[in-house]
Amino acid sequence: MAATLRFSNPKTLYDPPGYSHVVEAIGPGRIVYIAGQLGMDVGGKLVGQAGDFRAQAAQTFENLKHALAEVGATFSDVVKINTYLTDLTHLPILREVRNGYINMAAPPASTTIQITALAREGALLEIEAIALLPAAPSRAAATSSRRKRSAGKTGAKTGGRKAGPKKRPRKAKARRR
Repeated sequence: MAATLRFSNPKTLYDPPGYSHVVEAIGPGRIVYIAGQLGMDVGGKLVGQAGDFRAQAAQTFENLKHALAEVGATFSDVVKINTYLTDLTHLPILREVRNGYINMAAPPASTTIQITALAREGALLEIEAIALLPAAPSRAAATSSRRKRSAGKTGAKTGGRKAGPKKRPRKAKARRR
């Protein structure tokens, strides 16, 4: 049974531009936390010319897309985004780029904050995401099976014997050739 998501904007709050005030997750599922992503290419370099916010924003969302894909998720599974900008005047560009990636019919809850600097010099934004996916029993079962097999091979750290006092290791005999 997959988790059910309910996106809502209470009538008692203002109509938000491109995000939901409330995202409710009901039922079993996996929560995936994506660390803050920057506008860096696979080689670790910031994209675009110095100060090119649009290029960094586009790369940041591509990086988020790749991180989500790693766990079988898409932007439709994202329930929360936190965005950190070094300059809020870039907010219109951020919204334009973001709207090309997120599900505008049910946008995730979102927070955007201006900060003085990011850990990477020259970075203009950082975005982290939280996604909710259906439970993956086969993956958990596989992990459990691997642990059992591994425990069986090693005797669960007891060498196949009952837990108790450790025996002294035997000295290896030197082999002649």
